[in-house]
Amino acid sequence: MILAGDIGGTKTALGLYRDESAPGNPVAMEIFSSKDHASLEEITTLFLERTHPDPVRTACFAVAGPILSGRACVTNLPWTVQSTSLSDALGIERVRLLNDVQAVACSVPILRGKDIHTLSAGSAEMRGTMAVIAVGTGLGEAFLTWSGTSYLSHPTEGGHTDFGPADELQAGLLSFMSRKRDHVSWEVVCSGIGIPNIYDYLLSTGKYEDGGLSEERLEHGGGDRTPAIINAALEPYSSCPLCVETLDMFVSILGAEAGNLVLKTMATGGLYLGGGIPPRILKVLEAGFFLDAFTSKGRLNPMMKRVPVHVILNPDAALMGAAMEAIRMSREGQS
Repeated sequence: MILAGDIGGTKTALGLYRDESAPGNPVAMEIFSSKDHASLEEITTLFLERTHPDPVRTACFAVAGPILSGRACVTNLPWTVQSTSLSDALGIERVRLLNDVQAVACSVPILRGKDIHTLSAGSAEMRGTMAVIAVGTGLGEAFLTWSGTSYLSHPTEGGHTDFGPADELQAGLLSFMSRKRDHVSWEVVCSGIGIPNIYDYLLSTGKYEDGGLSEERLEHGGGDRTPAIINAALEPYSSCPLCVETLDMFVSILGAEAGNLVLKTMATGGLYLGGGIPPRILKVLEAGFFLDAFTSKGRLNPMMKRVPVHVILNPDAALMGAAMEAIRMSREGQS
């Protein structure tokens, strides 16, 4: 038996798998409220006591943020997660931590038709590198390369590189954010935390009325402006042009950075959009702004048009990817 987990600030999903089982079919799975527990060790112990009292030998956990020397601090939680501590506390011989977007990348080779929505079919190069850009609260990036026998996943922190505006309007956004922050990364303008920043910038231009975010809309979004802006923009006959323009600009910025990731990794095997936001805004992604920005790479425009672009619909992709990695570790340990 192997154990996989997807660790987040809000929830922690744990799954138990047989070595020979498909990563999409756990023997047992449970979702915990992360803030109700003091540590990952506590949650995992509780889960295993309920589902599998016998020893588990291999585990892999997907964690938001960089993994350094088998150690990670979980975003929005007072937890420090360390592979050696987990191994000792749980009696699990092999424990690995993965960046959460790297875990999503691990799931890409086993995604099926129902798990993805294709924005552009393109023409994938067989066994070509594949890139993953995940948009949720933050912006994550990873990629996969062919080893000769299988795909290997690689993490990056590309979402924290410097934002590069593509036009005059985006240059104004960079200037606006530079007055607020020492460093303006892609994540600051291209993520769940970035959408309100775009909204505030466009409002500051004086071209729009601040009539989009009513108290009712904010209450429906739990007080969070990001879902309120998205919901207002997606209304069939939206009464908030500012929200519509915000989402259009967000999608254009996302397309540009997704294209940058493809160029930097030569991802001729395809680009996959992960995270919670892309599945919610499919009709906006299909409207053209995303693909226009994605392919607008000068002399390499023809190559970019051949790159397939997909949206990952399966919300358990990170857990599936962690399970894939744990199964691989288990089989290596037996060889």
